[in-house]
Amino acid sequence: MNIYLTIRRETKRHRDRVAVIEGERSVTYGRLFASVDQVAASLKAEGVGPCDRVGILCADGIDHITVSLAVLSLSAVVVPISPEQSAAEIDDILTRISVHYLVAEKGAHEQPDARTLPAAGFCTRTFSLSRRTVAQEPPEQYYAINPAFIRFTSGTTGASKGIVLSHEAIIDRTDAADQGMQITHEDRVLWVLSMSFHFVVTILLFLRRGAAIVICGGQFPEALIDGIIRHEGTFIYASPFHYTILTRSALLQADALGNVRMAISTAMKLPAAVGADFRQKFGFGLTEAYGIIEVGLPFMNRSGDPALEGSVGRPLPDYEVSIRNADAEGVGEIFLRGKGMLDAYFSPWEGRDRVLDNGWFKTGDLGRLDGSGNLFILGRGQGVINFAGMKVFADEVEAVINQHPGVEESLVYGVPHAQYGQLPVAKVVSRDSTTGVGALRRFCYQRLSSYKVPKDFEFVAELPRTTSGKLKR
Repeated sequence: MNIYLTIRRETKRHRDRVAVIEGERSVTYGRLFASVDQVAASLKAEGVGPCDRVGILCADGIDHITVSLAVLSLSAVVVPISPEQSAAEIDDILTRISVHYLVAEKGAHEQPDARTLPAAGFCTRTFSLSRRTVAQEPPEQYYAINPAFIRFTSGTTGASKGIVLSHEAIIDRTDAADQGMQITHEDRVLWVLSMSFHFVVTILLFLRRGAAIVICGGQFPEALIDGIIRHEGTFIYASPFHYTILTRSALLQADALGNVRMAISTAMKLPAAVGADFRQKFGFGLTEAYGIIEVGLPFMNRSGDPALEGSVGRPLPDYEVSIRNADAEGVGEIFLRGKGMLDAYFSPWEGRDRVLDNGWFKTGDLGRLDGSGNLFILGRGQGVINFAGMKVFADEVEAVINQHPGVEESLVYGVPHAQYGQLPVAKVVSRDSTTGVGALRRFCYQRLSSYKVPKDFEFVAELPRTTSGKLKR
């Protein structure tokens, strides 16, 4: 199986329909596939082949989709890298995932041996390709699973890095998610999230169904409002932050979303006030969804029942949920299983059989089920902060802060915030009195993505600990 060939086969009847709109530019499915073939030929001429891991460092847009599909068409493996990540983080991804090639938008991350890729096939951007020396290849199991995609992220244990998905897993999970989204070739999808973090279960599904993707993230919120009004968007996939802006915008009247058949809220828990304000202004409720890169998109609250706001609903048909180690109120650890589960963690390598417990994945989230089987997510396990839909791993940020010569140790944790979900903040024990907040903040910005940098630093004499001596979060 190959997800790109699947997309081409399933959209034969839609070659003349618009596939992607970016500002004033648009491409049809036929033009998109022709561009993919041209870029793939350039990559193949440079040596890119099956199972090679190809880092893609590019802003969202038509070119991002084109390059990703070109890599997949060669049965090579996409390793998405966000332009928002720091140079140190990018280098860490390239090393940990043992990336063979880096395809980077000009100016994003210069490499000394980079070669400019021919412009044929690209829409607006200039790309370079650099070949990297890989110190060690993964085990034979990697080649046997037909890998297609590796998303760099910490696992729930914080130890494994990089979720590996096969072509088969991607096809399964997009089919499973579509039982909730029900995308058709008549849909005009308004897109505002980062393709580096949200791609597999969404962008690839939209393409499979022949929908038009309207990229609205560049000039926010103007581009999203333009997508609603001028492009008459029918489907929105965004975070609570984006819906808050829409609700508050004086440019949108109550009937402005009349063409929208579904507005999915994802990436973080939907605050009750955000959902209520949206419903009051626009006359319909948001569809809260719950997705995990290891699992897919197993939950969407499609009930439309205001009484169930705050729930992600019941699992979609291809998924099961289990609450384990529940307390007296039924709150426990959320386990999931179903179609399209991850195939492995990459670094260190852990195959699916080792990651899953008889097919069940431990999410690290806490929740409960009501009498009808609706899931209510009540929080994350320790050490994970959800800032505006982006996961911040406390131990990763602490490791950076602790590298500062003026820091003895640190504790990073999340505090609730009505708009962003949680804000990462830090308590710091300094080695001397000369270390200041400004210096620490600059130190972090040089080494971390901006969203991971604590929004506040507090200097303390000592950090709270458990009786066993561990940091108390």
